[in-house]
Amino acid sequence: MTDILKSLETTIIQRREADPGSSYVASLRGKGRAKMAEKLGEEAIETVIAAIQDDPDAMTGEAADLLFHLIVLLADMDISIDDVTAELARREGVSGLQEKASRGDA
Repeated sequence: MTDILKSLETTIIQRREADPGSSYVASLRGKGRAKMAEKLGEEAIETVIAAIQDDPDAMTGEAADLLFHLIVLLADMDISIDDVTAELARREGVSGLQEKASRGDA
């Protein structure tokens, strides 16, 4: 699983500098981080709707769109998939409630 995400990350990073007329990633980058974040939010909402509608096919597609747009935004912030997986590894074995409390989100 991580291999496809790493491959996607590599492609996204390469396409950031492409012609915005021929690359969706480059066109998003040209519109700025706020637009990238907006697109991520839109995909998150569409994912939630697919889940509420109990539509596995739509959920699969929307989850893929969500991950794609998340990686676009992460790349723009110079955060790698490895950074995210390292944070997940750090949290492994810690109760979600404990982790949340440690951030002051309780």
